[in-house]
Amino acid sequence: MPSRRSFRLDSLGPGWARPGLVAGVDEAGRGPLAGPVVAAAVILDELRPIKGLADSKALSERRRERLFDLVMARALCVCIAEASVEEIDRLNILGATLLAMQRAVAGLRLTPHRVVVDGNRLPQLPMPAAAVVKGDAKVPAISAASILAKVQRDRLCTSLHTSWPQYGFDDHKGYATPAHLQALRSHGACPAHRRSFAPVAAACAGDQLF
Repeated sequence: MPSRRSFRLDSLGPGWARPGLVAGVDEAGRGPLAGPVVAAAVILDELRPIKGLADSKALSERRRERLFDLVMARALCVCIAEASVEEIDRLNILGATLLAMQRAVAGLRLTPHRVVVDGNRLPQLPMPAAAVVKGDAKVPAISAASILAKVQRDRLCTSLHTSWPQYGFDDHKGYATPAHLQALRSHGACPAHRRSFAPVAAACAGDQLF
């Protein structure tokens, strides 16, 4: 598996060695039981490098917040987009994730010539795109996008906690922790919960599946 240092975009195929703007795309929030899925697209500025970019999951919260500010200040352009809980329940989580990615790319102030996306699935885009497995640890633009998406979703969960403090969204960020499942059994689902997710339905019904 190539490291960040050894990974080269031209390894993705013919045309990837050509000059042009490349956007990195990643998402946050596929697994949680509540809240939107968030995607970010980032075109970095080669003249304003950012040290320390990495997979957001490998960074501390404090480090992510600092890098979030640096990316917002130094990137050529960024866009953070989301797909709502209603869209997740209607489309399924994969479809909603790809929709959020489409929105993030479409919202960029500059149109990229090519797009690299973390993972193994691609949204439909009007420009050439490639999926890079574990790209958030290999491609700086994808790392930057992963940080923006993660920080933005964590902030949204803090807002959810303000509205529905009984669920503890500020702590578990919507994931299926024992405390979250118990809150679902005690209080039922709130409007932020993804009702198409089996753990939400099971917990609200009182089923002891966990």
